Amino acid sequence: MQFDQYHISDDIKKNLSKLGFKRPTDIQFKAIPSILNGEDVLAIAQTGTGKTAAFAIPVIDKIHRFKSSKRSYGIKCIVLAPTRELALQIGEVFKSLARHTRVEVFSLHGGVEQDRQIAKIQDGIDVLIATPGRMFDLISQKVIKLAGVSTLVLDEADHMLDLGFIEDIRYIKKMLVYRHQTLFFSATINDEIKKLAYSQVKSAAIRIQVSPKDRISKNVSHFVMFVEMDDKRFFLERFLKDHPDGKVIVFVRTRVRAERVCKAMGRVGLDSVSIHGDKDQLERNEAMQAFRSGEQRVLIATDISARGIDVPDVEYVINYDLPEKVENYVHRVGRTGRGEKLGEAISFCSSEEQPLLEAIQAFISKPVDVIGVSREGYAAIATAPDQAAEDLKAMVAEHDDWLSGKGKKSKKRKK
Repeated sequence: MQFDQYHISDDIKKNLSKLGFKRPTDIQFKAIPSILNGEDVLAIAQTGTGKTAAFAIPVIDKIHRFKSSKRSYGIKCIVLAPTRELALQIGEVFKSLARHTRVEVFSLHGGVEQDRQIAKIQDGIDVLIATPGRMFDLISQKVIKLAGVSTLVLDEADHMLDLGFIEDIRYIKKMLVYRHQTLFFSATINDEIKKLAYSQVKSAAIRIQVSPKDRISKNVSHFVMFVEMDDKRFFLERFLKDHPDGKVIVFVRTRVRAERVCKAMGRVGLDSVSIHGDKDQLERNEAMQAFRSGEQRVLIATDISARGIDVPDVEYVINYDLPEKVENYVHRVGRTGRGEKLGEAISFCSSEEQPLLEAIQAFISKPVDVIGVSREGYAAIATAPDQAAEDLKAMVAEHDDWLSGKGKKSKKRKK
């Protein structure tokens, strides 16, 4: 089935065609009809499978059909997201799909001055995409009125509920005057969070689960390499020099480490930009724009960005540090291999991070393939990185610890 066969507005169909969307992904195929029918939906699908469009298309269509002009008489849909980057990302998807329709979209987040945001809301909007903090500030100021809201969407629902926003969600739902639709979308969800989610939807809610057995998209090849903590910067340097044209996201555990890694790469002539919670919104926006445009090809990020970055041409993800929350591994590696493109993710695992690796493997229900490194190869990179002329993959491929695709699994580390 193709999008032009759906019972949606011709304007939306034209937007989809211009964006190159011809046929729906699995999550879109399963979710769009249920949402158009007004059903509550709890949808779980891998990252990079088009979840945002799965709820944006029917939401925009329903509002567009309801309105007779561009004039807005109050917010009809609220989309809540856990991070500013994700709110902006969702906003861009909505705006591109709502072009030439009667639907007004606005993204609201903290870190910027309120007055312009207030003026925009007062001008009239139909869809509000927001982070909870700034939205509740403006609700308390009586700028945002919820009386006309008929659809509530939680994107990255597991993260929202895990962060303790359940009471805020209950508060919002109590303020919704009319019968409303609730949509929960996420890439990962555990049993406890699932119970919380089901407590907020109608008993007849539709549960949609795509590729439940494999949490990671088949488009992503992911490996682990055993590298001691003090040597990680040398291996990252080697990788970036061996892949001079690829767009790379490097994930680290803390804000301080993000800056340290950024500076370490700068000292060896490898430019990068960093994004983390200590940067103000303007700095974060500038870093993302430089990365998206290709002005900078390396982005160093904390988990604040694991769920918010949707840059379609990211070829590689490096887990410089393994994440402490196992579900963040799925979200991190899902920043590559999005849509129909292929991607590769490599995790650097130090000896003290072994328990984290074991937890990740238990979470994804399979071992992560190991890239083995010989003593000579390891020493060439860690002790004399400037003299390591061979490509990293070529260096390790000849050794029997290189197990990718061979059916053997091993955690043995050679040094």
